[in-house]
Amino acid sequence: MAVKLRLMRMGKTKQPTYRVVAADSRSPRDGRFIEVVGSYAPREAEKKVVLKADRVTEWLGKGAQPTDRVRRILVAEGLIAAPAPRPSGAAKPAAQ
Repeated sequence: MAVKLRLMRMGKTKQPTYRVVAADSRSPRDGRFIEVVGSYAPREAEKKVVLKADRVTEWLGKGAQPTDRVRRILVAEGLIAAPAPRPSGAAKPAAQ
């Protein structure tokens, strides 16, 4: 089972809040999940982020892959290192 750390949408229409969850990659966005590891409120003044750091690091240690948005949140919170920037002249790797 491939586990992803991703966002699960909550809240009212046009007023989203999100839960950061560990979920099977095959389940739908707002479907089944394994564990709630935090929350994210982008509409608040300071984009409130609350994470269970020990649970996040444990899931990452088990091989869970964060989605792009969750990766940016984790980098901003200092839980993972920022990816190394690519040299300006380097092209993206070719898709096979």
